[in-house]
Amino acid sequence: MTRPAYRLLLDGTDITTRLQGRLIRLTLADNRGFETDQLDIELDDGDDGLALPRRGATVALHLGWAGQALEDKGTYIVDEIEHSGAPDRLTIHARSADLRTGITTKRQRSFHGHTVGDIVRSVAAANDLTPAIGAALASIALEHIDQTDESDANLLTRIALDLDAITTVKAGRLLFVKAGQATTASGKPLDTVTITRASGDNHRYHVADRAGYTAVRAHYHDKASATQKSVLVGNETIDEDEENPNEPTAANTKTLRHIYASAANATRAAKAEWQRIQRGVATFQLTLATGRTDLFPEIPVKVAGFKPEIDDADWLITRATHTLDDSGLITALEMEYKPEG
Repeated sequence: MTRPAYRLLLDGTDITTRLQGRLIRLTLADNRGFETDQLDIELDDGDDGLALPRRGATVALHLGWAGQALEDKGTYIVDEIEHSGAPDRLTIHARSADLRTGITTKRQRSFHGHTVGDIVRSVAAANDLTPAIGAALASIALEHIDQTDESDANLLTRIALDLDAITTVKAGRLLFVKAGQATTASGKPLDTVTITRASGDNHRYHVADRAGYTAVRAHYHDKASATQKSVLVGNETIDEDEENPNEPTAANTKTLRHIYASAANATRAAKAEWQRIQRGVATFQLTLATGRTDLFPEIPVKVAGFKPEIDDADWLITRATHTLDDSGLITALEMEYKPEG
């Protein structure tokens, strides 16, 4: 039977051999967007033979199966250390090195008449990152946006929300790509992974009614008439309100709080929120008895062997948690429904 395997480097030095017989549990949570990835390592220190690593040390992880190429799962920075007993144990908590840079530092600046690509490239340059921008997003023009006492990470997240995009930093690359479209930043589709029930250990399927929303409204300032107007995006036929023709109507509408600078910006934001609502219709959690360290957020998934409603749906990974302990290597997936289009 194939055995799990790992390689750990502390500040560039391979410490895998030193940890043989000491590793109790290793857990890696790979998250979507700017939610920080976290690596937790629990070690047996019953013989008092382990030195405490310094905070700020780097830990690089490769994970997979013996006899196969191990997956490079990234580099992390130690920010918490715990020693407990008895029996004595050393627990190390480390977070993604990519998000411990200036991208989380608050800044003051404005962008006027820039495209999404311009802004992402500017942020990448300021943080010594390589930009990777989805082709469909790069040319979108933004009239004006202020960054007031706000980090670059938060700025990009805010822009991404209005475009239904995902932005994150992985392996020194600043990614800004369309959410749910299952493409790389260059536009190349990611291969869909098929998982059968025989591969699973346990699962949980949950479906909701989208909070009953049938449309999303976004308001904008119309410069020509110097009035506030709105746009509506959703499933229902949109009718004009006879008493207020600037307010199209729908049965159960979610209204965005922000007032946008133009109809185009408002429409993009409303469409983005509507697409998020659609994806939130159903969620699916699946634990794989045999870990798949090649899986990560945004990979599209099809499953087989469950209820027809589950098998017929297209799924998108939003979080992958890999756990290695005495029982083996497992992967817990959290997925959301991927609507058509």
